[in-house]
Amino acid sequence: MARFRTGPAAGRGRRGHPRFPLRRPVRRGAVRALLGSSVTGDNLIEQPETLLPAEPEVIEALRRAESGSISGVVEAHPTSSLAWAVLADATHLEGRTLESYAYARVGYHRGLDALRKAGWHGQGPVRWTHEPNRGVLRALYALRRAAGEINEQNEFERLTTFLNGADPTVISRLDQETITPDGYRATDPAPPTEAFFIRGEN
Repeated sequence: MARFRTGPAAGRGRRGHPRFPLRRPVRRGAVRALLGSSVTGDNLIEQPETLLPAEPEVIEALRRAESGSISGVVEAHPTSSLAWAVLADATHLEGRTLESYAYARVGYHRGLDALRKAGWHGQGPVRWTHEPNRGVLRALYALRRAAGEINEQNEFERLTTFLNGADPTVISRLDQETITPDGYRATDPAPPTEAFFIRGEN
């Protein structure tokens, strides 16, 4: 007479639970990738806008500074991407491209620090319309400009992509801006609350 085994060999584990093939847990990143991207690579979840805090003390110092004293503002506010961007623009106006590149590079990194602190995760809008964001956007633009002038094409293209992802209007806005020894003149008058020192436009 045939006997049917009822122990572990009958398909149950040591504690009597049915045996099923083990599967590896799904990683969170994989879940986010499935939820956040389509098969075409388009982001299906809109990223939140990053809003940097205002820097009224930096803006006031820049308003008072002459072109030769901008470095003093940077020394007083070394974490401000706005201050570094202004210094990069001032040296670029004097034809000192490599120095402008170096100053803009520092402003770029200080800007990344500020963005991450504000909750940015490597992508998402950083709008020009939120005035405190303009410092980091100007630093990015200044670095892109200098990269193009020294034929660093890969960096130029990377920063173009970065800026267009942050705010597609920034490059065209700043391309139309005129920089003079007395400051910055936009093509259209800036509002009194412009978060950047523009002489003669307020």
